[in-house]
Amino acid sequence: MPHPVRPNASPISPDSQTTSSDEHPKIPPPAGTYIVQVPKEQVYRYPPPENARRYDNYNRKKTHPCRQCCCCICCLIIFLITLFVLLIVAAFTCVLIFRPEKPKYELNSIAVKEMNLTSSLSVISPEIDISVKANNGNEKIGIYYDTDSSVEIFYRNVSLCNGALPVFYQPPNNVTVFQTVLKGNGIELAGSDRRALVKAVAKRSVPLRLAVIAQLKLKVVRLKIRVGLDCDLTVDELTAQARIVHKECRRAYFTGGFWVRDYLFGHF
Repeated sequence: MPHPVRPNASPISPDSQTTSSDEHPKIPPPAGTYIVQVPKEQVYRYPPPENARRYDNYNRKKTHPCRQCCCCICCLIIFLITLFVLLIVAAFTCVLIFRPEKPKYELNSIAVKEMNLTSSLSVISPEIDISVKANNGNEKIGIYYDTDSSVEIFYRNVSLCNGALPVFYQPPNNVTVFQTVLKGNGIELAGSDRRALVKAVAKRSVPLRLAVIAQLKLKVVRLKIRVGLDCDLTVDELTAQARIVHKECRRAYFTGGFWVRDYLFGHF
C-alpha cells in the first residue's frame, strides 16, 4: 500500500526519523490526499460497515410480501373451515329442533273427458281431472305450494294433456286433497298409437303415465324444494267413471342442483 504524500513537503531522511521517534511520541500523519486500492472481489462480496444495515433491511423487505401472502391464505382456509363447521352444526340443530319429514303424495282418482276414439278425426282434445292427496306430517313446518309447477299425462310417448297444481299453503300436520284439470288441444295420434289405444280400451286396461313437478317452499327456513312425482298407472276405461286398477309411483326431490331419489333422501 503506498504511503501518503504530503504536497510541498521536503523529504525526511532516515536518520532524522529515527531520532525523532526515540525522543518524542509518534504524531499522526498530516491531512492530505490518500489513494487506497481495494481488491475488486472484496468490493462485491462485502458491503462497507455503514451500508451493512441497509443491505439487511433490503433483504428482509424482499421476503416480507411472501410471508404476508402465506398468512392471508392460512387465515382464509381457517375461516372457510370454521364457516363449514358452523353450517353443519346449524343444519343438525335445525334437524333436531324441527324434525323435518318428507311430504307424501298419493293419486286418488282420475276422470277422463272428451276422449272420442270412434270419430274419424285423427285429432283429439282430451280433458282429464286428477285428484291428489298431499300429507304434510311435519309438526312445526308448513309448506307453500308455489307457482312454476307442472302436471302432464302421457300415453306411450304422446302428451295427451297438461296443466298446473293449485297454489296454496299447507299447515303442519295436515292432509289436503286437491284437484287439478288437465287439458289437451289438438293432439294428433299416429295410426299405430290410435289403434293400440282402442285395443287397450277394449281390454279395459289402458296404460298411462303421470308426471308431476311441484315447487315447494318451507315456511321456517324459506328453503325451496322441487318435488317430482312419476306414476305409471292403468285405468279400466277413458271416461269420467274411470277407475285406477294399478299404479306405481316414484318420488324425487330436487334441491341444490341434484335429483335425489326417495330412498336416498332422508330429510329436507
